[in-house]
Amino acid sequence: MTLPVKRVDDGAVPTRGELVEQIVHLLDVRLIDPLDILLDGDDTVARLRDLVRIRAGRWADTMRGDDDEAAVRVAVRLVATLYPGDRAFDPPLDWWRTPLGRTVARRAGHPAAERVSYATAGAMLGISRQGVHDLIKRGRLPRHPEGGVPAAAVRDRLRARDAGSDEGETHDQ
Repeated sequence: MTLPVKRVDDGAVPTRGELVEQIVHLLDVRLIDPLDILLDGDDTVARLRDLVRIRAGRWADTMRGDDDEAAVRVAVRLVATLYPGDRAFDPPLDWWRTPLGRTVARRAGHPAAERVSYATAGAMLGISRQGVHDLIKRGRLPRHPEGGVPAAAVRDRLRARDAGSDEGETHDQ
C-alpha cells in the first residue's frame, strides 16, 4: 500500500508542523483507521487520535531538539513502528524527501544501514547520484570500504550544511 507523502522540495529542515502532520497522517492510516473499522467508530478512537496528535508534537520536538541520543531513539522507534517488516528498513528514494525522511537522515542517518548506495546517499542529501560521486572524487564524502557511502557521513554532511559550514556546501551537485 503506497501512502501519499508530502515532499520537502528545497532540502531545508522540515518545519515542526510538516513533521507533525506526516507523523499523524502515517499513524492515522496505519494504526488508527484500522482500529476505527474494528471498533465500529467507538469514542475511544477519537481520543486516540487526539493523543496521537499530542505525542506527534512531542516526537517532532525531540527529533528537532538538541539531544542527539533522544532524537535518534525517537526516530528509530517511529521508523520501526511505521515501517515494520521482516527485512531491514529500505524505503524508496522519494521517502528521503519527506519531512520524516529529511529529519531521520539528519538525526540518525539511515537507521538500518551502516552504508548506503550512491543513489540513497543522493536522495538523503537532496542531490543526484552523480553529485555523490563528485563529492567522493573531491574528498568531500568518504567511500565505504565495502562500497557505497557510510550512512553516518551522509548524516554528518547534512548537519554541517544545516550549521552553515562549508563542509556542507550544496552547490556541488
